Amino acid sequence: MPEARETAVYTHGHHESVLRSHTWRTAENSAAYLLGSLKPHLRILDIGCGPGTITADLAALVPEGHVTGVDRAPEVLERARAAAGERGLANMDFAVADVHALEYADASFDVVHAHQVLQHVGDPVRALREMARVTRPGGIVAARDSDYAAMTWYPEVPGLDGWLDLYHRVARAGGGEPDAGRRLKAWARQAGLTDVTATSGTWTYTTPEERRWWSELWAERTVASSYARLAVDGGHATEEELAAVAEAWREWGRHEDGWFAVLHGEILCRKDA
Repeated sequence: MPEARETAVYTHGHHESVLRSHTWRTAENSAAYLLGSLKPHLRILDIGCGPGTITADLAALVPEGHVTGVDRAPEVLERARAAAGERGLANMDFAVADVHALEYADASFDVVHAHQVLQHVGDPVRALREMARVTRPGGIVAARDSDYAAMTWYPEVPGLDGWLDLYHRVARAGGGEPDAGRRLKAWARQAGLTDVTATSGTWTYTTPEERRWWSELWAERTVASSYARLAVDGGHATEEELAAVAEAWREWGRHEDGWFAVLHGEILCRKDA
């Protein structure tokens, strides 16, 4: 089993504005590319599970199997356990883990899944090798990651161009790769996975409720989350500049014609038998 290694800085942290986004996620809106491959008896490892909403959905889809959710942050796992308890799901457990060095034996799982994880780790190729190591022969390694440079919106509020440039600088300074979506296939091949199906999926926000929700959580994240601290401490922006970016998000959210699309890359890899 490989030694643990320091991963990249998690840009977003676990501010309420971040968790509000993460708890919105479901298996249907965030892992649809994987669902057709699931069978009731499968054993699944959910990497970077956060508050566990996708994890719980996966557990409901494998009632004769088991799902283990892992994350580097112990505090967020408490929310995940509570969510599982509220849904009455007994075929789940949670643990602290580092995707670079998983404390599981070879071939322990039928499916190993990671949603918006590889953009935040220090060595995504090594992470995928570890995911493959703990997957049984014939099993599935699945990953989905957003691609910030491919995000698009209307109207073209000038301050959002500044947000995108700033986010790229902050994320890369911390060792991550915000344009991970387009790189997933290449990373999988570098990790030695050969049977790789690459697809894409989107989240789209355009109704008044969606615009309000998406713009407000990013406005808050810009001034109050770990991302804000990293931006200021790293010399990437001043607090005044962050406040201007937050107002740009709110301006976009007020536009009746507002539309925002988040592109994700997806890979479904069948491990060689």
